[in-house]
Amino acid sequence: MRNDAREAAFKIVFASLFHDDCGERFKESVYKKAALSDEERGFADRLVALTEEHKDDLLQTINENVTHFADYRIYPVDKAILLIALAEIKFCKDIPNVVSVSEAAGLARKFSTENSAGFVNGVLGGIINE
Repeated sequence: MRNDAREAAFKIVFASLFHDDCGERFKESVYKKAALSDEERGFADRLVALTEEHKDDLLQTINENVTHFADYRIYPVDKAILLIALAEIKFCKDIPNVVSVSEAAGLARKFSTENSAGFVNGVLGGIINE
């Protein structure tokens, strides 16, 4: 399922916030632990590549839409989730925006604080409704 691929991509993007190059060995270990199929690996690779390629633009979009927090105050987990979701919203036209937002909120519920799902949902909703 794509949610497993999103979760794997999230873990890779999260790690990349702290290390510039996580490397293929790290990616492969994440994919192996998640037991992703070839199709799921392809989707996760696509999300990671889009996030890396457009990271500056995506971060700028986040910063423009998060008015109550400076960039350094956004939890890295939430930032990684927002990056993945924005890459999907902007560049994966085959995925409905509502699915991207819902999946991002689910990742926030699983990996971040109790308020993060609402935060992620609000930021992405604001971006979509611009």
